Order: sequence, then C-alpha cells, then structure tokens
Amino acid sequence: MADTRQTSPDTRVEDRSRQDHPDHLAAFGDAAIRQARNSAAFWAALGSSRGHEVIRRRGFLAVLGGERAGTRILLQEPDLDAHGLAELTELAGRSTGPVDAEDPFSSTDLSHLGLRNWQMPIMVRPPGPVPAPAMEVIRVQRTDELRTAEQIVIEGFELTRFTPYRPGELFPTTLTEQPGVDVFLAVLDGEAAGAGVTVVHDGFGGHYWVGTASAHRSRGVGRAVMLGSLAPMANLPVTLTASQLGRPLYESLGFTAVTSSTWWSSQ
Repeated sequence: MADTRQTSPDTRVEDRSRQDHPDHLAAFGDAAIRQARNSAAFWAALGSSRGHEVIRRRGFLAVLGGERAGTRILLQEPDLDAHGLAELTELAGRSTGPVDAEDPFSSTDLSHLGLRNWQMPIMVRPPGPVPAPAMEVIRVQRTDELRTAEQIVIEGFELTRFTPYRPGELFPTTLTEQPGVDVFLAVLDGEAAGAGVTVVHDGFGGHYWVGTASAHRSRGVGRAVMLGSLAPMANLPVTLTASQLGRPLYESLGFTAVTSSTWWSSQ
C-alpha cells in the first residue's frame, strides 16, 4: 500500500473518475488482478529477504513471519474455493503474530477469522511523462540509506509492531537485491525526509509504503518521493492501493481509482 497513515478506515470508495472517464474501465479492467500479482511479488520479495516462509497457491500467497512481522496473506483470485479457504484459515490460526490479508477482488469473506476489515481504492496510472521532483530523490544503494528509509517508514506508518527498532527487521539488507524491487529516499535541506518502495513485475509497476518523516510533513515530500520513483517506471502502467489521506496526491499525479480492495487485520 502506498500510504496508510490514517486513523480510521476508508470505507467509502467513490470511483467518480471512472464515471467521468469511462474509457478507464476498459483500459484498467484487470486492475484487481494486476494489483494482486504486484502485491504478491512485493511481499514474496520482502518475505524472502527476511528469511520467512513464502507459501504460493493458486488462490493466495502467504508469508509466514514471526511474532512481530506476523502473517501476510494476499488473495490472488476472486471467490477463493473451499480448499484454499480452509488452508488460509489454518495458516492464520497458527500465526504467532498479527494477521493481515489483502483481497483486491473484495469477494472472499474472512470474517470468521475475527479480523476487522475496511476498503481502499486500487488506483492505476497509465504510462506517461513524469515531471521532475522539487527535491533530490535517490535510489537507495547503501546499507545506511536503507536503514534511514526503514526508520522513516516505521515512523510514518506508525508500525508499532516494529518498535523498539531493530535495524534490518523491516527492510533487510538483501531487500534491494530482490528482482524488481527498489527503495527511494527524498532529501530536503540535506536531510532524508521521505521514503518509498517500488516493485516492477510482469510489465506493471507498484508503489508501497510511501511515507514522510514527521519533521518534514506538509512540505511536498510525498509528491517528490512519488515523482522520483515514478520516473524509472514512466513507460509502464503503475498501480497502488491508496489511503484516504493519500488519494488526492495520487489523483494529482495521474492515478485513477478503478476498483476497491478489502483489507483484513487483527490489529
């Protein structure tokens, strides 16, 4: 998810942009499956870099983390069959940490797991030119840069499960060695001010964890991170799942809300 810094679920997804531009429906009709595949690629890469078990099934992908990282489940097709649902339920039941699940099709009922749920829009940007950001944005290459990005994301998204901070727990050193994964930092007045992660998979780009350090908010940092990380993917369609807070920014950058994703969480 590109930006989840919100205190209440965004339960109303109004795809007015689709109504105003019906051609988007035809152009982005497979947005849910594209987001499902890209998100699975992201979490598989993250899980592999952490040394967590990654389970791949036709209907879902699961990453089995520990007490702090928890279990992440990514639905990969609508209307999960009974066998898949039973296995998913078993995996969630034996998790030693939090359980989080994404259903970009909003079609599988996971209420029996006792998780809260909410909806967020899946947004897509077609290929096209990307303006230059108003501040420097660098592609992370060094370990110290990755640690800085890690801390910005933990703070910006209030990921309390990863506190107290343990370097490399959220973003292992090998994360940027995973195929298609890049981490970016925005630099403002000589200080790292924002961060984000992108994944390129099967001809689509995706944005995750675009966050701003608290000391630099409301200064255009999030926009800069997005522009700087969009530039290498300018020739690709790009998808993300937006929070209520982030949606106006993404719309201003050419993203269109085309469908809604249901998220489930034990926290």
